[in-house]
Amino acid sequence: MTILVAGLGNMFCGDDAFGVAVVEELATRSLPDHVEVRDFGIRGIHLAYQLLEPYELVVLVDAVQRGGPPGTVYVIEAEPGAEPGPEVSMDAHDLAPDAVLSLVPRLGGTVGRVVVVGCEPAGIDAGIGLSPAVQDAVATAVQVVTELVTGQSAVPADRPVGVTERKL
Repeated sequence: MTILVAGLGNMFCGDDAFGVAVVEELATRSLPDHVEVRDFGIRGIHLAYQLLEPYELVVLVDAVQRGGPPGTVYVIEAEPGAEPGPEVSMDAHDLAPDAVLSLVPRLGGTVGRVVVVGCEPAGIDAGIGLSPAVQDAVATAVQVVTELVTGQSAVPADRPVGVTERKL
């Protein structure tokens, strides 16, 4: 089974850099050979082209706003949407994860199973560095991703993991 772990986010926008921080930490870990860990940052179009490869599981790591307390880690089973309309920009800096997933079929690929490991941000305004709550959530997300890619965890849909209390 081939797995891609893709870190997403803008390191110049505070907590939006969550995905980048998580994959940076994962890169220091020993993971199985079939797991590829990559930092895509804000390069959504590059991720879309990468997804033309036949991955059996894609784990997207990103900041997600779902209304929980800052630092809440979510595990979400994603479903690729319909093909994007003409309003979807091909600008490499404009593609959100849902637009990336819906663009892949247009490029001739198929998207397999996608899981999002996300974190509720405290703020995504201009600035470098994660807030304390989101920085603390990086370790939780690293553990969640590690369990997902090693088969040690099933994925409950849309369930918060929490910062200190894990509910998987």
